[in-house]
Amino acid sequence: MKLCKKPIVRVCLFLLAAVPAYCQRSTFGIDVGQTSDRFGALPRVSGLEFDIDGQVTVLHSNPKTGRPAIVAGGEVDLPTDTGNHAKEYAVYGGPVFQFHNLSIGVNGQVRKIYLPPSTVDNQFFVRNKMELLEIPIVLKYTFGQSKRAFVQVQGAPEFSPHWKSGGSLVALPNPNFDHGYFIRGTAGYDFGKWYAKATYQTRYFRFIENAGNPTNLYNWRSDKIMGGIGISF
Repeated sequence: MKLCKKPIVRVCLFLLAAVPAYCQRSTFGIDVGQTSDRFGALPRVSGLEFDIDGQVTVLHSNPKTGRPAIVAGGEVDLPTDTGNHAKEYAVYGGPVFQFHNLSIGVNGQVRKIYLPPSTVDNQFFVRNKMELLEIPIVLKYTFGQSKRAFVQVQGAPEFSPHWKSGGSLVALPNPNFDHGYFIRGTAGYDFGKWYAKATYQTRYFRFIENAGNPTNLYNWRSDKIMGGIGISF
């Protein structure tokens, strides 16, 4: 509980303080599932993870004028084993355009990723922390009775990260970014005051092998399968 308390408070304060009370229409959800990570040629490791997310509609759309809705939100990813899996914090915001059953959003997103350390050939290697600017496209389609069922897809190419020390006693050069991406797919059902959903996400980073990325230890492939519930208010 101590692990989750601080990130939950951060997300809630952000959502509640970002906009006046009269325009809030919010969701808050908790997911649990498995994350599977592989760094370089090291063995893939799987573990339990909890994800917390929240979103608020800052400004509702206006179909008569074509004005999009404006949303803001945040995410916290908390693996139980931070020695092998990354914990993440993110905040985002952007417009959402509605076309009947389909909505299209563009989010400006800032994400901080605490990469786990590693041991290779009996040497302890502390990876630097990544700070990312992401601009994912978010597509959501509702269907079925009262349009309660939904599927959502979002994804984006990754840009070159900004690096900060992860606590290594020896200053290491930063790895040189090659390419990366993330894709997330979600399916769920809205029961009114609460909803249920299942999510799959894959993320990949590749860096040039050099002194800043010895034996490709920064190259990272992450896959997550999550399921959870949330409330709407």
